[in-house]
Amino acid sequence: MSYDVNNIFAKILRGEIPNDTVYEDDYVLAFRDLYPKAPVHILVIPKGEYIDVADFGAHAKEKEIAAFWRAVAVIAEEQGLPAGGFRTIANTGLHGGQEVPHFHVHILGGKALGPMLAKAA
Repeated sequence: MSYDVNNIFAKILRGEIPNDTVYEDDYVLAFRDLYPKAPVHILVIPKGEYIDVADFGAHAKEKEIAAFWRAVAVIAEEQGLPAGGFRTIANTGLHGGQEVPHFHVHILGGKALGPMLAKAA
C-alpha cells in the first residue's frame, strides 16, 4: 500500500483543513479530536508520510521516532494526564480499526476509561 497524499491528516498538515492544535514541532502535530471519546482526546501525528505504526517503525528516522514519542509524553503532561492516568492507542489496519491511513496515536484521558476491550470470544 502506498501513502495517500489526500488523506485527511495530510490535508491538515498542508493547512487545507483547520484543526485545534495543542502541540507542534518540526516532526509532530497534535490536535483535539473532533469526535472525542473522553474528556481529553488528542490525535498525535508525525509530519512524515507514514501509513501506520509498522510503516513508521520500519521507515522513520531515529530522530523522527524519538521526537514523536517525546511529544506524546509532553502533550500528556501539558494536559495534566499523568497523575490520573491515560491511554495511548495506535489503531493499525482494517482489523485494528484504523480509519485514516496516516500513522497517528490517540491520547485519551480525563476520566476512568474502563477496560480496554471486551473479552475475546
